[in-house]
Amino acid sequence: MPAPPPPSPPPPPTPPGVYPHRRYLAIDPGGKRTGLAVGDDLTGQAGPIGMIPSHDEATLMRGLRRAIEEHGPDELVLGVPYDMDGNAGPAAQRALAMGDRIEAETGLVVHRVDERLTSFAADEAMRQSGYTRKQKKQRRDALAAAAILRDFLATR
Repeated sequence: MPAPPPPSPPPPPTPPGVYPHRRYLAIDPGGKRTGLAVGDDLTGQAGPIGMIPSHDEATLMRGLRRAIEEHGPDELVLGVPYDMDGNAGPAAQRALAMGDRIEAETGLVVHRVDERLTSFAADEAMRQSGYTRKQKKQRRDALAAAAILRDFLATR
């Protein structure tokens, strides 16, 4: 019987200054709903994937774990709603604490990014859509997450 073939050689090391392709899951936290979007740094594209209820931490974390399993991101991008003057008000402080919990529970890197005006941009994008007010409300958070991720990818 012939001997088995030798194992494949390991992949070559990544040259300095070249980074491997990364997939991201963006999170737009909210009091009632948290919007989600996915994208990658190869295409620079980001798209909304939906929202999860965030009325309590356990429900939110279950939904995030499910999204992470389903979409397999390498890293996460969390929108932080800083005040218009750049200060971290109560909502921003809650988002920053959420980022710490997500990192601790998932082991994934969480990039915290300024999300000021992303909900406004989502509203503007839907203004002429023909959606009802209720339909817009359901899509707004995911569109805001996609805007957060597009802004993040544009700076990479």
